[in-house]
Amino acid sequence: MELSDAQISGWVAQFMLPFFRIAALLMVMPIIGTQLVPTRVRLYLALAISVVLVPGIPPMPQVDALSVRSIMMIAEQVLIGVMFGFILQLFFHIFSVAGQIIAMQMGMGFASMVDPTNGVSVPVLGQFMLMLVTLLFLAINGHLVVLEVLAQSFISLPPGQGLMVQHYWELAGKLSWVIGAGLLLTLPAVTALLVINLAFGVMTRAAPQLNIFSIGFPLTLALGLVIFWISLSDFGSLFQELASDALQQLGDFARTP
Repeated sequence: MELSDAQISGWVAQFMLPFFRIAALLMVMPIIGTQLVPTRVRLYLALAISVVLVPGIPPMPQVDALSVRSIMMIAEQVLIGVMFGFILQLFFHIFSVAGQIIAMQMGMGFASMVDPTNGVSVPVLGQFMLMLVTLLFLAINGHLVVLEVLAQSFISLPPGQGLMVQHYWELAGKLSWVIGAGLLLTLPAVTALLVINLAFGVMTRAAPQLNIFSIGFPLTLALGLVIFWISLSDFGSLFQELASDALQQLGDFARTP
């Protein structure tokens, strides 16, 4: 059997462009794109997903694998995959930052542990929130939704079409929901802790001889844990709302204007 250069280039292009988009997503997205998962495993997983996905997507443009145009198209696919993962990273870090803010307000900022996914020290509450969100995201099959959006992106955003810079700039502006979501998560607990600190301030003014540091620190820590526990009662519905919003933003990014 003889194979021409055109046939080889066509086969390479058919699998190469989807592979780079999928691999870029797996390298950046949470859970899979962390330091806990070896890079070789992520590459093998990207190759397996590409083999399964390529027969069901539209044909890729025929380009020379070593041409400048193919390199530009590869860079485009990598950028799209990285943006997918970046949106998911923003969603996960909402809860991590919210836990860190609450921990600092209640005096647990010193209780830190090494985050194995990022290799930095973070407060325990932030790491607890991150693990909780990871389990909930897997429980609602969020990873399958991400793969579905990725597969649909090859239809709505095929390789070689070019990046709609204005469209993506508008979507980046919509990501300001991250700030509002983080404030929404921390506002009840921070407000309650602020009231407690104001009460201690009034006690200090009323009884200056009272050692407020020996009483206030353990009491603030205990009440902060109780407030954090109470705030988790409505965590499921809030997580579902934010997850739906994040996945909707991911779908809007993959959809052409």
